[in-house]
Amino acid sequence: CPPPNLTVGMLCLVFSEHPTKDLWVCLCAHTYNRWGKNIKWVKSYEEGLAESAKSQKPLIVIHHLENCPHSKALKEAFVAHKSIQKMAKDDFIMLNVVEETGDKHLAPDGYYVPRILFVDPSHTVRADIVGNYEDRLYTYSPDDMELLAANMKKAKLLLHSEL
Repeated sequence: CPPPNLTVGMLCLVFSEHPTKDLWVCLCAHTYNRWGKNIKWVKSYEEGLAESAKSQKPLIVIHHLENCPHSKALKEAFVAHKSIQKMAKDDFIMLNVVEETGDKHLAPDGYYVPRILFVDPSHTVRADIVGNYEDRLYTYSPDDMELLAANMKKAKLLLHSEL
């Protein structure tokens, strides 16, 4: 719930075939967006910041486009990497952004996709946690999953040593 063809945050209404049965409403806390169905995804940047502050877990913001071949390839590599999936599920607040927010803090070096940003519970975007590319600091390719996993570990370590 919801099926893969529904978008993030959609409401799924299921009516019983029997008039005596109740209406079932499916509101999924872990919205399935094909980046990891066992991961709880927040619906907005504001919700992510609040959850991060409350839980003292870092927030990961994944910017992508559904029709972008680079985003699709990154999604497949992200889903296939067991360590990344486990850390995303257990140690981070996760936000999946398909449409730009216009918030300049979420685009420190420009508006491009895919990009992955780390935000600590004090609401600071971590400019020191970057990918391999000088012209697109926050992008990762499918070949960069070990670097992304290392950066996720780094974000957890920085959280404990700085806050």
